[in-house]
Amino acid sequence: MRMTHHFGETLRAAPGDVEVVSHRLLLRAGYVRQLGAGIFSYLPLGWRALRKVEGIIRDEIDAIGGQEMSLPVVHPAEIWQETGRWYEIGDEMARFKDRAGRDMVLAMTHEEVVANLVRHEIQSYRQLPMLVYHIQIKFRDEPRPRAGLIRVREFTMKDSYTLDADMAGLERQYRNHYTAYFRIFSRAGLDEVVAVQSDVGMMGGKLAHEFMFLRPIGEDTLALCDSCGAASNLQVAGFRKPPPDAAAALPREKVATPNAATIAALADFLNVPASRTAKVVFFAGVVPDSSGAGPGATRDVLVMALVRGDMDVNETKLTNAISARTLRPATTDEIRAVGAEPGYASPIGVSGAVLVVADDLVAASPNLVSGANEAGYHFLNVNVGRDFAPDVVADLTSAYEGAPCERCGSPLRLVRGVEVGNIFQLGTRYTEVLGATYLDAEGIARPVVMGSYGIGVGRLLACVAESNHDERGLVLPLAVAPYAVHLVRLGRGDDLAATTDGVYDALRAVGIEVLYDDRDASPGVKLADADLMGMPLRLAVGPRSLQAGGAEFKRRDQADMRVVPLDEVVSAVQETLATLRAEAATRVRADPYPDDLYPDDAPTNPGA
Repeated sequence: MRMTHHFGETLRAAPGDVEVVSHRLLLRAGYVRQLGAGIFSYLPLGWRALRKVEGIIRDEIDAIGGQEMSLPVVHPAEIWQETGRWYEIGDEMARFKDRAGRDMVLAMTHEEVVANLVRHEIQSYRQLPMLVYHIQIKFRDEPRPRAGLIRVREFTMKDSYTLDADMAGLERQYRNHYTAYFRIFSRAGLDEVVAVQSDVGMMGGKLAHEFMFLRPIGEDTLALCDSCGAASNLQVAGFRKPPPDAAAALPREKVATPNAATIAALADFLNVPASRTAKVVFFAGVVPDSSGAGPGATRDVLVMALVRGDMDVNETKLTNAISARTLRPATTDEIRAVGAEPGYASPIGVSGAVLVVADDLVAASPNLVSGANEAGYHFLNVNVGRDFAPDVVADLTSAYEGAPCERCGSPLRLVRGVEVGNIFQLGTRYTEVLGATYLDAEGIARPVVMGSYGIGVGRLLACVAESNHDERGLVLPLAVAPYAVHLVRLGRGDDLAATTDGVYDALRAVGIEVLYDDRDASPGVKLADADLMGMPLRLAVGPRSLQAGGAEFKRRDQADMRVVPLDEVVSAVQETLATLRAEAATRVRADPYPDDLYPDDAPTNPGA
């Protein structure tokens, strides 16, 4: 491609509101342009890079038995209503009505569509196992798009779906995806990726893992154990909680605690450790209504979450414990409406639509200090069971830096990460409700067992840019770069143009992808643009290089430059590209699924 005909300009500077390196460089290098919040156009360079990433994904999913297909972006609401997710998913789902007034959905994922196909296409166990996938655009109305391609509303995703006769088959396909994902990410140029156990969230099912690119810009916090290798998203991370001291329940006593509306102030006033107090955190929640009001029925409640005073409430664990549709911090008026007092609250004496959820450590700890629901007063010696009865007891606490690993007891390390992929053991979550069954060898109808596996293609490209750059611009790996060679003509004149055109034609004749800068611009601008765009190899032809014997030849990831005779340029490029491929092959990871960390009988996520 000649740059005189190339669509897309480089920018000397990115807009001032750009937050992360990948967003800045992809904008400046002319790979993407932003149309609206979380909505991007891919210019030719960006589209070529995206297609390269898709090619890697296709290679690896095909290698484990994948069959590619295409699924619709617009879905009738009925299939989402059948599975219940129409009622469970909030404003992030884009809903609309067609001209006939029918409820429709813009695809954010395709479990319903695949399960609907399965109920029509699969009849016998002899058709299983299967693995199907597609790569296409989806829409999720994110409330806070950020960081360029890392958090968007419209995005390209690879979803694959496995279909099996039993859980053993699902386990095999899950393991295959686990290993294939590491191959995909390392082939694309991401080395700092870890797999962590995660919340199943809106997907449902038994077990899930996220693949996290370790970077401070990530929105997720991960709990990692360097001793045994355990790794979890903080949303679901457990840790070894200290066993409470055994003690007989003492009489409850009301005491004055002026100006002690925080745990720190209360512990200081009473001269007790924070671990001897109970912390109350209030949320306004929407939870399923089990009173028989119909499918998708919900009720509004005030949620009173109790954890020990030296710990913090984990919202995801709380959400799962009560199967909440939504949770938000409660207002002061909402808290007082049930007879509770902010800063001095406890479940003792509250009334109305209150759902009391206690952490298991609170439930097991005797004689805690808790609020008296009166400003300036607390109760001593509060005991769960005697003084109040929680509606739910569950693990509600967040792991913290240095918390003892649940598995081996070593200190946990908290780091940030960007989710670049996920895998879910859905089981029969969708096939049972949609009637997607097969006949087994005995002629008995059984639900097909599903798995779901996603990779955000644009986000992966952004993470490649985050990982592969220097102070001058992108330094893209050969597998992802839009072109293998950036050919630069340095100077003017018909003879120089003819010579550089000849190099361009010779490279293209042997199938090498070349971006040719034939613009009438200064050498400094052209070389700066070449560095910014980040192709793996740069060839520069100008009067000085010709006088030195040929073309300047440079790898983008190295500082050294050499002059190659013009009649040796093609062979030099071919040899260097072969070297780059060999180097990349040595970095490909194929991590096996770690049975010792994630056993088959691992506990499922509550509320899944």
